Amino acid sequence: MRVTEFEAAVLEIEEIVIRIRAPTSVEVGDYEYERQAAAGTSVTEWLRTRVVPKLDGYQVSVVDGYSNEPHGRTRLRTLRASYDR
Repeated sequence: MRVTEFEAAVLEIEEIVIRIRAPTSVEVGDYEYERQAAAGTSVTEWLRTRVVPKLDGYQVSVVDGYSNEPHGRTRLRTLRASYDR
């Protein structure tokens, strides 16, 4: 799965915008989840368990609805709600 496809899969499933710092043609692991992570999960925990293991060492940033990078303790429910503004 290419970087842009991975970012799109995360957005479709998780309703969260991420940006991977890698050339768009780079292949990373597949985002194989079918359901969203629990709303009470922190951004840090979500990244650590679902995203980072698929990225082969590339850096990733989460972007909230205000175009900022949220604090790691931000809950996914709060992050998802930020896009509704």
